[in-house]
Amino acid sequence: MKSENTPFRGGPLDGRVLPILLGPTGHPPKWYEVPVPSPDGGPATVYAYRRAPAGYTRRLGLQRGWVYEYAPEGRERRTLNWPWTRPSGRD
Repeated sequence: MKSENTPFRGGPLDGRVLPILLGPTGHPPKWYEVPVPSPDGGPATVYAYRRAPAGYTRRLGLQRGWVYEYAPEGRERRTLNWPWTRPSGRD
């Protein structure tokens, strides 16, 4: 599998560059989560990073790559909204 050295901005990994595995499309994942174990044995703290464009070239406006930006609010969780799980309203 291919990997790409991707920089991190903000949060506990600020300034670090880590190799991130690329998906089948050649892009890194949209979210990168780092679990950090608690020293007292409690639940782990999870730091979330969101993928963002690193910048664009001046002349053609092509994207230069990706960076991960710290998301202090965490990763937004979405629920599936399938038609067969909604109440029908018919009796």
